[in-house]
Amino acid sequence: MKVTVVRPGELGTAERTRWREIQHAAPALDNPFLSVEFALAMDRLRSYVRVAVVEDAGKIVGFMPFERHAFGIGKPLGSWLTTCHAFIADGGVELPARLLLRSCGLSVFDFDHMVAGQPTWEPHVTAVRPVPMMDLTSGFESYVGHVRDQSPKNYKTVRYKERKLAREHGEIRLEWCAADPAVMRTLTGWKSDQYRRTGRVDRFAQPWIVELIDEMHGQDAPEFGGVLTMLYAGDTPVAGHFGLRTHHTLVGWFPAYDPDFARYSPGIMHHLHMAEQAASHGLGQVDMGKGGREYKSWLKNSVIHVSEGRVARPSATAAVHWMGRTPFNKARNIVIDRPQLYRLADRVLKGFGRMRTSLQPAGTEKEPSGVR
Repeated sequence: MKVTVVRPGELGTAERTRWREIQHAAPALDNPFLSVEFALAMDRLRSYVRVAVVEDAGKIVGFMPFERHAFGIGKPLGSWLTTCHAFIADGGVELPARLLLRSCGLSVFDFDHMVAGQPTWEPHVTAVRPVPMMDLTSGFESYVGHVRDQSPKNYKTVRYKERKLAREHGEIRLEWCAADPAVMRTLTGWKSDQYRRTGRVDRFAQPWIVELIDEMHGQDAPEFGGVLTMLYAGDTPVAGHFGLRTHHTLVGWFPAYDPDFARYSPGIMHHLHMAEQAASHGLGQVDMGKGGREYKSWLKNSVIHVSEGRVARPSATAAVHWMGRTPFNKARNIVIDRPQLYRLADRVLKGFGRMRTSLQPAGTEKEPSGVR
């Protein structure tokens, strides 16, 4: 096999078409974060983005988008920002991971959202995690019937809160594919506030991420697009979400709600309305992303799997990287695998967030850096 490393923007029309053909032919690759459009957008904003083009007997059989950082440290495209990574290849292609790394000029490659079962990465997998899905292929009524049957108490509570919200604040409606940039700023403002309150890093404090989101918001092709949804009570926005879609799958990315309406559970309410609209627009599933949020466990009616692992070639860089990352990864997995520890860690982060917010100067809490 021949491996050529280029920037995504250097791919020609034939290469981009071939990428789409390979992705469309494999259901496991049906994720917008694996689309060539996302790689092109990342390339325009980040200088470290690359793609390995794999050929066999003169025919392109695969694409591996990745990030190449200093000292030969490799990361999946989007790394901490996205929820799915993969070697986008024809079925049956078996390219050893270390050979791929050598061709890419990498010493080490960590992954934690890799499509499970890919031959290239399988020997290096250390854990496989479930990803909760909202399967809409049989229609929304079939889906919501499953949710109602599996979690009758939760479903009844959410619908009761929805009626209460409507009585007190106005009719409930969801706007699908909201085009107004002001709606996006409302959503990112909520999300930035949530990051701070819960002790997380505010992603929208980085201007390039805001630019990426805005570019994705403007995309609307049959095979790829950004979907901004907003749930309203009367004329008041209460919860929203921005994600990406293929022709079949909508992927959760940035959900948020107005904390002033938290008692109504607007985020879960929004997810149900979003699923209904997704089904009506011909989408077959909503990927909610791996993670320990309780609401996902009763909104799901299907799962897929992603894998975690590490590949390294013998080098001083790989050794230093291993010493720095392995203890952290082990500690993280211990927390993820134990619900009590996960809840404790979540409470600690929220406490840190409250302390950090209380120390901010008055009048600065609602203005996230980099978001206007």
